[in-house]
Amino acid sequence: MWQAGSVAALVCLVTGLLPLDAAGDVTRRMAPILLFLVAITVLAELAEVAKVFDVAALHSSRLARGRTGLLFLLVALLATVTTVLLGLDTTAVLLTPVVLSMSVQLDLPAMPFALMTVWLANTASLLLPVSNLTNLLALDRLGLRPHEFAARMWLPAVVAVVLTVGLLGLRHHRLLRVRYTVPARPRVEDPVLLASSALACLGLVPALLLGGDPPVVVTVAAAALVAVFAVRRPRVLRFGLVPWRLAVFVLGLALAVETVLRHGGSQVVASVTGEGTGAADLLQVAGVGAAASNLVNNLPAYLVIEPQAADGGDIRLLALLVGTNVGPMVLLWGSLATLLWRERCRARGVEVSARQFATLGLVGVPIVLVATTLALTVTGGA
Repeated sequence: MWQAGSVAALVCLVTGLLPLDAAGDVTRRMAPILLFLVAITVLAELAEVAKVFDVAALHSSRLARGRTGLLFLLVALLATVTTVLLGLDTTAVLLTPVVLSMSVQLDLPAMPFALMTVWLANTASLLLPVSNLTNLLALDRLGLRPHEFAARMWLPAVVAVVLTVGLLGLRHHRLLRVRYTVPARPRVEDPVLLASSALACLGLVPALLLGGDPPVVVTVAAAALVAVFAVRRPRVLRFGLVPWRLAVFVLGLALAVETVLRHGGSQVVASVTGEGTGAADLLQVAGVGAAASNLVNNLPAYLVIEPQAADGGDIRLLALLVGTNVGPMVLLWGSLATLLWRERCRARGVEVSARQFATLGLVGVPIVLVATTLALTVTGGA
């Protein structure tokens, strides 16, 4: 994947399709995004080493007291919080194995929990700038502070999460009626690392809502946690924690998209996205964003459509976020998180076919997309 990003960027630069000054502008814009990507990944990986997700999942299974339906709701809450605080890729990569292991240990069907995790990894990523890279890109374009962004998106985020849980709960209602044996209390290997990691993650919310700059806030949290690990478990700190391949891919993708926009892409996008700000116009923008995300992945879809959407006002750009965050749940390559999730499922022996995934998405995505976009008309213009 990262090689593809490198090749795409090199082709654009070597052929002269993208001038060096334009490439420099793109790189400067992407620098804070890449810093955030590195910091949030390190933070999430260290939290996983400290067993934050494992302990949370086991406490959820104890709290539900053998009732699978209640456990389903608690896992949904855990997936939502993880996505909101640490981003959708963290939920897909780190929470998925924990949830699947939990289902095996409790002798429960894995599919409802697996699908819940990946759906909420995407649909729960609307609330905060740190929840999705597309949100950070939009924040830069909108000029909003994190709390202002949350004030615009809280209602669409709530609607997206509630509908996701409701639809998946209805889809698997028979499987959720069974009961399980309550597990023993989880054993904590290092309470200091666990508490420090949980505090670093949960502390992101007040810091962001008080107006902190997302890349700075996350970098400080990650650096503080690295310092704790350097004292208590230094062998964990290694270069492999840094997602440099993913960073190269994201930057290469941004350069390739800028090249496309400079050579006729803008006109094509303008012809399909419209320019109004009424409910129907916002549904059009969100729908185009969702369709493009399923075809080419949500990050390039956002980057391609962003200039045209931004020209029509803030609310159109927020509608695009609804489309690119909520929409890529029909085809398995719609978002990077979904691809990562599928690999984690395969590693645990849970196979989700493209047909099975698309069938659920074709039913669920239009419902969630329309309702979430309409919710945006209430708070998005604030």
